[in-house]
Amino acid sequence: MTVNGLLDWTYFGNSVRAWLIAAGVLVVTTALLVLIKRLAAGRLSRVAERTDTHLDNLVVDLVARTRVFFLLTLGAAAALAALTVTPRAATVLWRLFVCVFVVQGALWANGVVHFWVARYTARRDASDAGSVMMLSAMGVVIRLVLWAVALLLVLDNFGVDVTALIAGLGVGGIAVALAVQNILGDALGALSIVLDKPFIVGDFIVVDDLSGTVEYVGLKTTRLRSISGEQLVFSNGDLLKSRIRNYKRMFERRVVFTFGVTYGTPRAKLAELPSIVRRLVEGQKDTRFDRAHFARYSESSLDFEVVYYVKVPDYGRYMDIQQAINLALLDECASRGIEFAYPTRTLYIAPPVAAEQVAAAAP
Repeated sequence: MTVNGLLDWTYFGNSVRAWLIAAGVLVVTTALLVLIKRLAAGRLSRVAERTDTHLDNLVVDLVARTRVFFLLTLGAAAALAALTVTPRAATVLWRLFVCVFVVQGALWANGVVHFWVARYTARRDASDAGSVMMLSAMGVVIRLVLWAVALLLVLDNFGVDVTALIAGLGVGGIAVALAVQNILGDALGALSIVLDKPFIVGDFIVVDDLSGTVEYVGLKTTRLRSISGEQLVFSNGDLLKSRIRNYKRMFERRVVFTFGVTYGTPRAKLAELPSIVRRLVEGQKDTRFDRAHFARYSESSLDFEVVYYVKVPDYGRYMDIQQAINLALLDECASRGIEFAYPTRTLYIAPPVAAEQVAAAAP
């Protein structure tokens, strides 16, 4: 039998010659596409390194996300031009090609979302940690929706009743939601934290009697680093039900402090003390004086109450100012002979009664 005779043998409606031509087209086309991808990726990467724009970086990322199975599918589509296929086989192949295109399109779209989130996160990382959390969460949601749509398109392409599937998933989702309502509550709490932003990563917050710096906001828990060093973990649902004090959002700090002087202090010196304290407070930088009054009579002291504001939220700066005021007040009172009070109690002892007085008082 001659070679031409072998090439004329027919398999599945096509000669061996047609099958070999189709295989050659598949191999050559796929190899060329893979080579073009590698050359394009290298060339574009070098160009992207020399420019400040971000669009070329996106193109490089999309080229890198182009998978070999997609290039192989393109080669197979070109090879089919050399073959004769039945309508049924053409339908099956077309559905497979559509599935591959949908998956590759989802990969490209996922790359665009990742690029967008990374770009805006890098812009806002130092200035707005809340926006970073929100963008990251939006990126996750968009990716989930993207792959869910891709899955539905693939199933619909194979003739699956997507409408019934969605309805069934809805009923099943209700049952699952009832079973994992605590987890879903925490997940919705995380979404509320991201969107409403009662606090962001880096804020110092107080929750009931616990306090710390926010380190991480997850789908189920939020983690704080306490002043003493240990990590505090709160479920998002419980955290949002608590009273949260966010000290990072403080613009100025209201300070109230009291001091007491002895009861023997002359009235004139008592009247001078509010103006002395005012001068001391106003002499400090970053302060705003509010009031100073002789407030009350205590058991062993005459108490004064002072209120002022520190214009910066930094706790260390507040303590430096309060220390300076306390030392200056100590010097001012010492120079005027005013003594600070401390807890004292005077005990009066009645004189002894003579025996004769007792006998005389008896009936």
